[in-house]
Amino acid sequence: MDKISLIAVVLGLSAIVVGQAIEGGNLGSLLQLTAFMIVIGGTTSAVMLQSTPKQFVAGLRMLRWVFRPPNFDHEKMIREVVSWSQASRKGGLLSLEGVIGQQRDPFIRKALQMLVDGTEPDTLRAVMEVEISMFEHARKQAARIWESAGGYSPTMGILGAVLGLIHVMENLSDPSKLGGGIAVAFVATVYGVGSANLFFLPMANKLKHLVASELAMKELVVEGVVAIANGENPRIIESRLRGYLAMHE
Repeated sequence: MDKISLIAVVLGLSAIVVGQAIEGGNLGSLLQLTAFMIVIGGTTSAVMLQSTPKQFVAGLRMLRWVFRPPNFDHEKMIREVVSWSQASRKGGLLSLEGVIGQQRDPFIRKALQMLVDGTEPDTLRAVMEVEISMFEHARKQAARIWESAGGYSPTMGILGAVLGLIHVMENLSDPSKLGGGIAVAFVATVYGVGSANLFFLPMANKLKHLVASELAMKELVVEGVVAIANGENPRIIESRLRGYLAMHE
């Protein structure tokens, strides 16, 4: 569990609620179902309209990464690649066949299988880089739905404000209905701007950082496997991978 994300959510909501209380405002006035429906419903529909079903579902599934991010242990990956290199120098590339079945990641399994099959290093790199490009495109499109939500929600907040003011103008002759319309107008703006800057945009940035970390892991695998295919010394491979990792951190 990513505790800092939980703390951030609680802190952001608390800042708004406590600030409202300090100003002497009624906390119940922040709870407006109409404003919530306009902002969240409108934002969701806009994001769905611009996305394919696959992208939208993938983006929703990635939301759990904000609070339970996958563990991309680059140091462990480097140690594994070095161990593959040492095993291949002792027993040849075919000695890595037993390692393939131990890998959960299909990307790593494919890279090792191509290595064991004796694929030329340049061909191996080209094939795996295409895999990385396809993977990167899919991941970034999925993460981008939250960035899009951060762009649409303030506009939906303004739309909610306008609708609330229309309601006010229609009931100028009935003062008892003016308060509700004005409340919806202002609370909708709070929901739109607040959700964008407290949740959607920060979540999108965090997901993009995690995707970059995942891509760095895959690129480490490609660099290492290609180096093994070229017959490079394990120590040189380790040094190169650590340098590559330092450049991408």
